[in-house]
Amino acid sequence: MAIATTTAGSSSATATPLLSPTTPSLHTITRIPFISATPKCNRPITKLHVSSNPVASSSTSTSKPNQESIFFDGGAHYGDLAANLLLGFTLLWLPLTLASVFRGFYLRYRFTNLRVTVISGLTGQDRSDFSYKVIKDVQVVPRFIGEWGDVIITLKDGTVVDLRSVPKFREIAKYCLSMVDKESSGVSKETNATDGPKGF
Repeated sequence: MAIATTTAGSSSATATPLLSPTTPSLHTITRIPFISATPKCNRPITKLHVSSNPVASSSTSTSKPNQESIFFDGGAHYGDLAANLLLGFTLLWLPLTLASVFRGFYLRYRFTNLRVTVISGLTGQDRSDFSYKVIKDVQVVPRFIGEWGDVIITLKDGTVVDLRSVPKFREIAKYCLSMVDKESSGVSKETNATDGPKGF
């Protein structure tokens, strides 16, 4: 009996600390700590560097040779129409007056860095385009003391394109010749690059 008493006493002595107020209760042991919404990170923030520069890409895209830029876009010189209307009172000059009226209202010239365009017709449905690669020669004929003039373009196949009453005809002819030289130099560079040593 004495042994049982001491065992019970020892068991009661060992069970007492579990119920003591200093030990945490079952509620505090099973509580799970919540993760905070904003975790603190001590790692340094690194910036990503993009390899392609948008400013540089836009500048290179605008400098592409395939992009068309207009040098001249307009119709016949208005002085040609006015002079022919004054001379149209004579019956002999009447056909030339009608031709100048047609040129003044229904003819348009366009010179770009890629091609020459001639637009005609009542609604502009007649259009002819040709590049500077097919141009062989460009000549000018001044009209009315050089205020306007004709630009005569000869193509490599023998076709003659006569552009009448063109304003700024000298500047346009110089521009056409410079573009022809540029195209011919580009073609010669390409042929020289392809004419390399060939194997057997």
